[in-house]
Amino acid sequence: MIKKKILVPNRVRRINGGFSFIPHRFVSDGFLVSLSQEELLVYLFLALVSDRHGLSFYSDDSICSLLQITVNQYIGARNNLIEKDLIAFDGTIFQVLELPPKPGSPLSLRSDSPTVAPMSR
Repeated sequence: MIKKKILVPNRVRRINGGFSFIPHRFVSDGFLVSLSQEELLVYLFLALVSDRHGLSFYSDDSICSLLQITVNQYIGARNNLIEKDLIAFDGTIFQVLELPPKPGSPLSLRSDSPTVAPMSR
């Protein structure tokens, strides 16, 4: 086993202000490889900008501009992430969800899940 050591001691990451995380299961359980490039880009962006509950409210235009993707690429990725049960979206607010049991799991049948109709432009 590789023994880890700090490579640059004066540059160790610290939590200051906001904080986001992606569980290790995202990689180890195959979620990473199950996403297209656009899906991964949108998911990582939403995870980075979300609060402690996974909530954020960036506009479609802001997301497209920041990620340098087209509206069609964004809408396709967003809708696919909803179908894959990784995010919820009510037309204004996004929520990055706890990971489902495995990639490709059907939408959760939680009673608290919003009914989200994919939006188009």
